[in-house]
Amino acid sequence: MNLTKHWVAQLDDYVIDLAWSPVAGVVDPGSQISDFKSQISLATASAAGPVSIFSGADGARQHELPGHENGTNALAWMPGLKRSDGRGQISEVSAASLLTSLSSVASAKEDNLRPLPSSVLATGGQDGAVKFWDATSGQHTATASLGKAWVEHLAWRTIQKKSEARDQTSAEKAKTSDLRPLTSDLCVAASAGRDFVLLNPDASVRHAFKPAPKTITALAWQPSGGCVAVAYFGGVCLWDADDFIAQKEFPYANGIHALVWSPDNRWLVSGNQDPSVHLWLPEQDQEFHMSGYEGKVKHLAFEHTSRWLATSGGSDACIWDCSGAGPDGRTPLMLPHDAPVCALAFQHNHGLLATASQDGGLVLWSPERKQPLRATVRMPTAATKLAWSPDDQFLAVGAENGSVFVLKCEA
Repeated sequence: MNLTKHWVAQLDDYVIDLAWSPVAGVVDPGSQISDFKSQISLATASAAGPVSIFSGADGARQHELPGHENGTNALAWMPGLKRSDGRGQISEVSAASLLTSLSSVASAKEDNLRPLPSSVLATGGQDGAVKFWDATSGQHTATASLGKAWVEHLAWRTIQKKSEARDQTSAEKAKTSDLRPLTSDLCVAASAGRDFVLLNPDASVRHAFKPAPKTITALAWQPSGGCVAVAYFGGVCLWDADDFIAQKEFPYANGIHALVWSPDNRWLVSGNQDPSVHLWLPEQDQEFHMSGYEGKVKHLAFEHTSRWLATSGGSDACIWDCSGAGPDGRTPLMLPHDAPVCALAFQHNHGLLATASQDGGLVLWSPERKQPLRATVRMPTAATKLAWSPDDQFLAVGAENGSVFVLKCEA
């Protein structure tokens, strides 16, 4: 494999977060998307506060958003949806675009239902606010104030359900007769201090949960969207997304830095301060504990088949095999670096793992191979964030010195 520079941009401070936008418009998965890069954007957050949105094609700065006073902590794009044509073919459409279409249909019956922007970005900051932006126009659309504590975690939820598009006009039915839309119940989870809320895309509060026992340190939606896991010193609580009750609580007598679900909804994993990794099987009420790390485990990632779990916590990226009965009793795969691992990310639909270390090392691995090393690159400074593009062809790297690198991955 080769990693080659596609484009580079510079922010005014440490890159605290970055994320690729969903694919805009409808995509035929059976065809090559020659203009894929022109359909996506990369949002980046500077620790100083501003949020920059770059073109995926060439790195041109599309918008410079003011972000949050004193600093921005997190950003998250409204996710994409999938829809079926009834013959097994799945196409992608941006969530907001589909909602806009459905909103226009229903607007005759509900005057207060307004179409959403075609591309929505949520940001959280040190001002205690969650802000929503129309990323197409670069305009601020709404703000939800959560108090004085920093907003440090944001995560969207998408529930996909087949529905019949009722109340359509004859013309609209003709346009969509070959598709069965998948409607979505969209909201973003946000935490600030001990407070945890679900917000609608217009910044209205869907539900405010009772305060957590301690400051919330991580949150993660179950991939099916049925519940959200909320972590704090002392444990994890699973909150139901529909009736807002606590499904389960998992005590853990230490600090938790990171949470991740396996894509198949089976495993919930925490990276911990002690230092260790803890795994739960919520459906079976089982749990496992993996210790022996050099330092705090702050980074976790699951491979798309749910087999491989990658963890930081030392100068090796530690890879656990979670297939079958899980990692208990298995020897992990150790992927070596010359300095502590500071970021890692699996591709969305393929098996490559990217890991970065404090000395500027950036490495690609294939954990399923006997010789997993695929490529090595030396960056000018340590990475703060890694993010694969939706098609897995480009790797975005945020750096401590404010640089943003987009690298092309090819054989």
